[in-house]
Amino acid sequence: MESKSKSQTTQPKIGPAGPGGRMKGPGAKPKDAKKTIQRLMGYLKKDTGKIMIVFICVALSSISTLLGSYMLRPIINGLGDSFRTYAQSVNKSNTLSDLLKDLIGKLLIMALIYAVGVFTQYLQQRIMIEVSQKALQKIRDELFEKMQSLPVRFFDTHNHGELMSRFTNDVDAVGEMLNNTIVQLFSGTLTVIGTLCMMLYMNITLSIVTIIMVPIFVKVGGRIASRGRKFFVGQQTALGAVNGYIEESVTGQKVVKVFCHEDKCIKEFDKLNNELKDQQIRAQFAGGIMGPVMGNLGQINYSLIVTVGGILCITKGFDIGGLTVFANYSRQFTRPINELSMQVNTIFTALAGAERVFAIMDAEPEAEDGTDTIELKDVSGKVILDHVTFGYHPEKIILKDISLYAKPGQKIAFVGSTGAGKTTITNLLNRFYDINEGTITIDEIPLQKIKKDSLRKNIAMVLQDTHLFTGTVRENIRYGRLDATDEEVEAAAKTASAHSFIMRLAQGYDTMLEGDGANLSQGQRQLLNIARAAISKAPILVLDEATSSVDTRTERHIEHGMDRLMKGRTTFIIAHRLSTVRNANAIMVLEHGEIIERGTHEDLLKLKGRYYELYTGKIELD
Repeated sequence: MESKSKSQTTQPKIGPAGPGGRMKGPGAKPKDAKKTIQRLMGYLKKDTGKIMIVFICVALSSISTLLGSYMLRPIINGLGDSFRTYAQSVNKSNTLSDLLKDLIGKLLIMALIYAVGVFTQYLQQRIMIEVSQKALQKIRDELFEKMQSLPVRFFDTHNHGELMSRFTNDVDAVGEMLNNTIVQLFSGTLTVIGTLCMMLYMNITLSIVTIIMVPIFVKVGGRIASRGRKFFVGQQTALGAVNGYIEESVTGQKVVKVFCHEDKCIKEFDKLNNELKDQQIRAQFAGGIMGPVMGNLGQINYSLIVTVGGILCITKGFDIGGLTVFANYSRQFTRPINELSMQVNTIFTALAGAERVFAIMDAEPEAEDGTDTIELKDVSGKVILDHVTFGYHPEKIILKDISLYAKPGQKIAFVGSTGAGKTTITNLLNRFYDINEGTITIDEIPLQKIKKDSLRKNIAMVLQDTHLFTGTVRENIRYGRLDATDEEVEAAAKTASAHSFIMRLAQGYDTMLEGDGANLSQGQRQLLNIARAAISKAPILVLDEATSSVDTRTERHIEHGMDRLMKGRTTFIIAHRLSTVRNANAIMVLEHGEIIERGTHEDLLKLKGRYYELYTGKIELD
């Protein structure tokens, strides 16, 4: 747990059960599908007016479909009567002309009715896409905003790629449902009700045949849906695990190649990919089988309608046009059910994705500042840790009764083995984690009494792992203080010994950096990191192994920048190379979470204890 300062890049091991062991395993059911749906609908409330227009358009579209279909009855029946009239007429030429005019008139009316349906379908689709995309924008905004409020602990325990999957796969799945499924649910329901009313109006006997089939449709569809729901949750979870592993492998590709882990990496990915394949097969089969099953049931219903209707035409005088329209209605009655059944994939995937998105939104945010917290002003940099005890987990204590005192402008160094607790102390200074016991004060003010933003504005950090954002060199330095002027940016770069190499770049300070500054050397990236800390003007500075990943020559160059950076600041230094801490005012030697030695470089050498052994090479830092 020592290397918490690297939490932004260090990711937990991923397995089939999900990163960090916190994701729901395949086969888990949504906690509350109804609540998830209600929450999703909440994002559409602001566009209630537009949604009402959509529903009106859907209603008009459904009505036009029903009326257009019904127009077949008078056309077919009229054609039969017309041909009989034609056969009996003396002036066949005039009769044929009248028949054609009558037929064309009815066809034009039918075309007009269908044209209304086409226009309303276009309108509702256009409006619904706009409404759904606005809802998705809001979901993404809230999700990203939530990410910014989550504590460091959250990112330490969740895989970054899996979290990115919430923004892409899961949100896109929700978008697919909002774009189409909501409208189809309403349209399908309206079509079923309208068609049933028309069928009852036309023939009670045939309507009873269709009504008898409804419970079978509902029972079979419900059974398939209930069995398929869990597979879609498993599919989304497995997809997140695969994305997380890909992101981890891509960012760590150099490490993979250096240690010849390509084969192992392929095997691990193959295992996750197989799990995703299995989950997708189960989910897609569960969703895909719904359409064929419901379609075949619809065919059975159609066959029964045609058979019974034919008998009624012979025995009861039911008209051929009515039978044709009723048979068409029977298809219209089952078509929405079939279409909705085909949407099962979308619905369940979206609900599973929405639940995963809301799980992030509902995660416990970083504790808010108390009502009695204050802003730090005119900070001198006096830092005191008094009997501090801390553990990332209650059952495992990392720091045990740590006490130290840093006067304004002093340099305090921490040395010791990996896992001794060095970086943990700096994490506590920033209140990334809250201590279990004891107190930490800055200028004699307890950290709990200081607003977090104010606290962190007064502490600058230079970490071993640099991170540069896509943008210009100037913008990356200004990240340390957004209101800094161009002159201040260049002054900070000079303080960090970065100005000379920046001026050698193609566009100088306006050179674009991409891929985490891939076009710069490790030393140059670190110098920009130091410049970013310099421009912040924070009175307290944390240097966490800032030179451990560069060569000795580059280290000396960086140290010149850090010496200017540390001037007048209270500085906490963590270093594996003990040569970098010789001029510290006090050196703390930590082992197993305790300070076992403290003093200046000369004092600790005279003790001939742990520090002496480390410095002379009798034992090595691990």
